[in-house]
Amino acid sequence: MGTETFGARLRALRKAHGVTVPQLAQAAGVGKVTIWECERGEVAYPRMDTLILLADTLGVTLDELVGRAR
Repeated sequence: MGTETFGARLRALRKAHGVTVPQLAQAAGVGKVTIWECERGEVAYPRMDTLILLADTLGVTLDELVGRAR
């Protein structure tokens, strides 16, 4: 994994898809606070079920979402 934090990666992917935090939260079925906390680095990683919802909503793999290089 690179030096980019999960929060920075999530923010970059969200912005690349042109959605706001409230829009992503609603589409993924997760709380806005969860996304804000992740993006600010208050949560290193959310629960696995939340990661899956975010990845599916953003159309990326879990590896891409967490910045895991192969």
